[in-house]
Amino acid sequence: MKHPHGIILASLVLLHGCAFSLLSGNFDRDVRAIETLSREAQALVDSAYRDIPPGKLVDCHLHVVGINTAKTSCFVNENMPKWWHPRAYIRYRLFLSAFGVDATDTTDEAMVRRLASLARGMRGGGTFYILAMDKNYNRDGTENLPQTEFYTPNNYVYEISRAHPDIFVPVVSINPYRKDAIAELERWAGKGVRMVKWIPNAQGIDPSDPAIDPFYRRMKALRMALLTHGGEEKAVDAEEAQKLGNPLLLRRPLDIGVTIIVAHGASLGRNIDLDDPEKKPADNFDLFLRLMDDKKYERLLFADVSAQLQFNRLSKPLERILERTDLHHRLVNGSDYPLPAVNVVIQTRVLARLGFITADERRCLNEIYRANPLLFDFVLKRTIRHPRTGARFPASVFTTGAVPIR
Repeated sequence: MKHPHGIILASLVLLHGCAFSLLSGNFDRDVRAIETLSREAQALVDSAYRDIPPGKLVDCHLHVVGINTAKTSCFVNENMPKWWHPRAYIRYRLFLSAFGVDATDTTDEAMVRRLASLARGMRGGGTFYILAMDKNYNRDGTENLPQTEFYTPNNYVYEISRAHPDIFVPVVSINPYRKDAIAELERWAGKGVRMVKWIPNAQGIDPSDPAIDPFYRRMKALRMALLTHGGEEKAVDAEEAQKLGNPLLLRRPLDIGVTIIVAHGASLGRNIDLDDPEKKPADNFDLFLRLMDDKKYERLLFADVSAQLQFNRLSKPLERILERTDLHHRLVNGSDYPLPAVNVVIQTRVLARLGFITADERRCLNEIYRANPLLFDFVLKRTIRHPRTGARFPASVFTTGAVPIR
């Protein structure tokens, strides 16, 4: 008789494999040119680009992940490659699948080649902001590696952008609790970097912490924008950490005068309404809209439209942001790549059922996805319409002028 623990472990391996096969990417490993698509799919691409000036396409939100196979100093949390940590392991496998690579001794280089190929597969290229990701830090300035999901160094994204200056722009990530945070901010500003990326929930950052004020003031003086995650973060399990995604915590940097782009428009999860804590928790998206409607933040607060088409965010936030045409000039395109390449994340079947796209458009979009998932993300966002009003995202959201860097 087999040992019961062995049977349990074997069952877990099988379960993980089945889950991965259902969730992972289902696209061609070699990026296909637009010209290889069917005439119907090419027509949908043509429609998406119709009012986008040549070379002016922008995507302000692309992740670069590495596992240090090329001595890049990138790493992922030590639990992620271990199948006996199922949630972390599946995320790890999904990341690799979405990048179209395997875990080998050349994974990091392959990820960069793949991302560059996807970007150059867009008609006329464009400007793609690639994001570093700093570690989680304790408030005393020490590293908190057990709570660090992945680490992508600033030097790494900067060198990638130097190797591909026609498509990539670097975005650094600086945890403000680092002891050298302001010096690091000044160093990268001196190299021409104009944007900083945070995921407060994953990095242990409280945006309302008065201790961060000197960092904010230096950001403002250097005219650097902050691209920060808003709302719930799926890489984090702890409820205490999810509180750090409360959009209302951003009032402090906004009041100091920092320009902020809220990733995803905080379109997932719930948090305490800090204006009335006795109330029931409110949708993060509603709290975000409260900030957007505050006139004093009109020239400081923006949002990217990444992740808003994901199945787990539908459909209230997407409908409302399409309805709010008065806010469209404060939106900027972001893909949050590699997430659009994860098969289960963007479900065109659900989008068609809810009336955001037609059945014919869905067939074309699925074809585009298989050829180039990054192109798919752009064409999908240009194709969707409000199910009742027909409102769409304007072309201005997808052009370089939408990025609030002055």
